[in-house]
Amino acid sequence: MNFSPVLLQAAVDTAQHIVAAAPQAAAPKQETLSLWYLLKEGGVLMIPLLICSLIAVYVFFERFITIRKMLNIPQDFMSRVREKIVEGNISGAQQLCKNYDAATPRVIAKGVSRIGKPIDHIEKSMENAGKLEVYAMEKNLGALSVIAGIAPIFGFLGTIVGMIVMFYNIQHDPAFSINSVAGGIYTKMVTSATGLIIGLVAYVAYNYLNARINKGVNQIETAATELVDILHTPAHS
Repeated sequence: MNFSPVLLQAAVDTAQHIVAAAPQAAAPKQETLSLWYLLKEGGVLMIPLLICSLIAVYVFFERFITIRKMLNIPQDFMSRVREKIVEGNISGAQQLCKNYDAATPRVIAKGVSRIGKPIDHIEKSMENAGKLEVYAMEKNLGALSVIAGIAPIFGFLGTIVGMIVMFYNIQHDPAFSINSVAGGIYTKMVTSATGLIIGLVAYVAYNYLNARINKGVNQIETAATELVDILHTPAHS
C-alpha cells in the first residue's frame, strides 16, 4: 500500500494548523498624526514659539479692550458740549467731559479748561493731551510687531537645527532608512510652519489695532476741531 499521498496530506494539514495557531506578527503601529504630536516633535525651539504666541494673545486682547474703552463715547457727546459752552456753562461742559473715562473727553476737557485764553494756546494744550492719549493706546503694541518678525525666524532656526541633527545621525548610523529621513524632515518642518502662523497672526493683530488707533486719532482731531469752532460761537447773554 502506498502511504505517500496520505503522509503528504497529513503534513500539509499539520502545517496549516501550525500556521493558523501561530500568533500573527504585529504590524508596526503608526503614530496618529495630530496637532499635539507635531508640536511635540517640533523640538526645543517650540518653547520660545509658544512663549511668543502667549505674549501675542495677551497683548492683543489687553490692547483691544483698552482701546475700545478709550474710544467709547456717545455719538452726541460734542453736541452736548456745544450746548453747555454756547450757554456759557463752562463748568457744566467740564463736568460732562469728566463723566466719560475716554480719550476724546479728556482732550476736550483740557481745551475747555483753557477757555478764555488765546485759541492757539487752547489748540496746543489739546494737541499735547491728544499725544498722551495716543501714546497710551499704543502702549505695548510694539510687542506684536516684534513677534511678527521674530516668530518666523525662530521657526526657520528650529527647522535648520533639526535638519543638522538628523543628517548628523544619518552619517553616524548606517541603519537609517528612507522612512526615518522622511519622518525627520516633516517633523522638523513643524517649527517653520508654527513660526509662520504665529508671525502672520501677530502681523494681522498689529495692523488691526493700529487701524483702531487711527480711528481714535481721527475721533480726537475731529472733536478738537469742533471745539475750536464752538469757541468762535458767541455765548448767549
